[in-house]
Amino acid sequence: MASSTMTLSEAEKFLVDNDIKYVLAQFVDIHGVAKTKSVPAAHLKSVVESGAGFAGFAVWGLGMAPHGPDFLARGDLDSISIVPWQPGYARVACDGYVNGAPHPYDSRVVLKKQLARLDAKGWTLNTGLEPEFYLFTRNADGSLGSVDETDNLAKPCYDYKGLSRSRAFLEKFVESLQAVDMDVYQIDHEDANGQFEINYTYSDALTSADRFTFVRMAAGEIANEMGMICSFMPKPAANRTGNGMHFHLSIADENGKNLFGDDSDKYGMGLSKLAYHFTAGLLHHAKALCAIAAPTVNSYKRLVVGGSASGSTWAPAYICYGDNNRSAMVRIPYGRLEFRLPDSGCNPYLVHAAIIAAGMDGVERELEPGEPLNENLYTMSAAQRDELGVEILPQNLGAAIDALEADTVLTNAIGKEVMGEFIKLKRDEWIDYCRHVSSWEVERYSEFF
Repeated sequence: MASSTMTLSEAEKFLVDNDIKYVLAQFVDIHGVAKTKSVPAAHLKSVVESGAGFAGFAVWGLGMAPHGPDFLARGDLDSISIVPWQPGYARVACDGYVNGAPHPYDSRVVLKKQLARLDAKGWTLNTGLEPEFYLFTRNADGSLGSVDETDNLAKPCYDYKGLSRSRAFLEKFVESLQAVDMDVYQIDHEDANGQFEINYTYSDALTSADRFTFVRMAAGEIANEMGMICSFMPKPAANRTGNGMHFHLSIADENGKNLFGDDSDKYGMGLSKLAYHFTAGLLHHAKALCAIAAPTVNSYKRLVVGGSASGSTWAPAYICYGDNNRSAMVRIPYGRLEFRLPDSGCNPYLVHAAIIAAGMDGVERELEPGEPLNENLYTMSAAQRDELGVEILPQNLGAAIDALEADTVLTNAIGKEVMGEFIKLKRDEWIDYCRHVSSWEVERYSEFF
């Protein structure tokens, strides 16, 4: 593991200067859910040098048993920041260690392993994430309701009133992110009633993953304090658009030059040969990537083929790329890639790791992505797509997990340990779902026969 550039003495001064009394030693489980211990500020040194101790068996996906050793979360001082909505607290993102070694089931460790492949070439993966989320209230019967009953337009995207009437939450949320030096540059009302998107400046992949974890922590707690629920669920309602999280991707060299950019690109998309090979890797491994980028049963209510129950969709269902084509899995804004598959319920560390593993397979084997497709895939017939050789992404979690398990190139690159645990847990989730009897089934079949 690379060491932090911030020293312990600098970090301790940071705590004093900001009147920090407790530090949240934070890591994520295999689902990307934040886990913490609250550590008195005077004991920061122990978190950095030894690690905060956790019973790993109590956390999803760490591959540990009740009789195993402790999971020790060692703080990365470069990630330390205040927790603006929780005065007197700081947060430090941690790497997992077991028996003195980086733990191969820990998501942040897994990402660092992939980043080392790029570091060896002097490359940095820069990513810009675009998380979408809903604001809800809890009704008396336990169901989710709208926090703003006037946010009810049939086509509410970019609506001023919908944005303005949720500004109390949005302003506090944005101010909390700005307080930790996240450069938020846009907030908008999205396609569904009560849905929003926040955009902040890109960063290196590890920082992006740390920041998105912080975003979900901030949004959830600030909403809770205001009597709301902030949901990153991929598809909370059948008749509303889903919560995607597009990843903008580029690779920079040691001087910060964008290696994905080339103005001489014959297709006019500003992409270099490296970028095309990387794109080809994403397309080649798309079905397996789907399981990691869209990791829940609910994710596949977003990635639909055919007409959407919400009346509109931006979610990809088709494996292809194109120039500014928002119906493709990979859109090319110019000189970079937009990977549109992930949703807001993903584990950002595992998605970044999978992107690198897939993209670098394309680079190392010099794969070609074929011709870009700049047509509306949503309106094409199946015969037209077949003629163009456009395949469909898995349409349920079970099929996606089958594809991931079959893609040994990808799973071996990411790590056999963590991928084995991920596949096992997600198969269990799929089986649980298949055995569940929904209200739709009862209403449809109870007196049908």
